[in-house]
Amino acid sequence: MAAPAAAHAQSTGGSQYTVQEIVDAGHGFFGSTTGGLAKVVERAFQSYGLPNGYILGQEGSGAFVAGLTYGEGEMNTKNVGSHPVFWQGPSLGLDWGGQGSRTMMLVYNLPDVNALYTRFAGVSGSAYVVAGVSMTVLTEQNMVIVPIRTGIGARLGINAGYLKLTRNPTWNPF
Repeated sequence: MAAPAAAHAQSTGGSQYTVQEIVDAGHGFFGSTTGGLAKVVERAFQSYGLPNGYILGQEGSGAFVAGLTYGEGEMNTKNVGSHPVFWQGPSLGLDWGGQGSRTMMLVYNLPDVNALYTRFAGVSGSAYVVAGVSMTVLTEQNMVIVPIRTGIGARLGINAGYLKLTRNPTWNPF
């Protein structure tokens, strides 16, 4: 890990999570099969700083030019506890295949829990052949969500789309 990012992460407290807290949560959630998790988390921390929340969950997605993603999990924050969250969304691009993933989403600049329940847009790329790890960046106004996925399947491509986060499950991706 980079010393400046690790030192900065270790020196802050309050409502934000350190690199070590996120890596520990990820290893507990993903298991020991994700040796690259620390590198992906470090990259997110170097780019976006300290998150003030994270979501652990699972999702399924598939695409043939147009795609759909559905997931569910639990958002964790230091100052307002845990909350269930569901996500769904469409995508469009040069993308085909399917995957099942365990997902950790780092949440940045979340002003309050209710602000999470909206659409976050972004561009995503996938290269799964049996298994893989990926990181995407999704934004909405000043908030940023960085989904880190590890899963199984066969998927290749790049797409643009959004994830709509909701309090309750729904089949409607729009």
